[in-house]
Amino acid sequence: MPTPFESAQLILSLYETRREETMRKARDFFFGFDPQNFEEMMAAMTGPQSGYVRMVISYWDMAASFVENGAIDRKMFLDANGEFIFVFVKIEPFLGQLREMNPGFAAHLESLTKSIPNAEARLESTRGRIQSMIAARAASANA
Repeated sequence: MPTPFESAQLILSLYETRREETMRKARDFFFGFDPQNFEEMMAAMTGPQSGYVRMVISYWDMAASFVENGAIDRKMFLDANGEFIFVFVKIEPFLGQLREMNPGFAAHLESLTKSIPNAEARLESTRGRIQSMIAARAASANA
């Protein structure tokens, strides 16, 4: 089990990575990304922005693996992070099909997300926030 200091150091390192310029661009793209079906998901994962999509998903799967394998204290990680839930909600509808191609796809991300307290309520709340954000973006684009 890591010490609180070691967990804090790793969490801060993860935070610094999120601030890196390419990762910021990837996260910005991913936040606006709203696949409605598997074809749209695959188009994003293989199209011009595929690096961004894969970067965000693999980043949060990696971070979740640190928690799942005990390198970062679970409670401390959950207290400091929530974006992984947002990422999971966006890919969750397509996990079955994605795993037909890659059986371990986002497995750590799913495991961690589903293990959080009140997971289903958090997922549902996040789905609602995503829909509100998408509606707000659409409204500002049309204004």
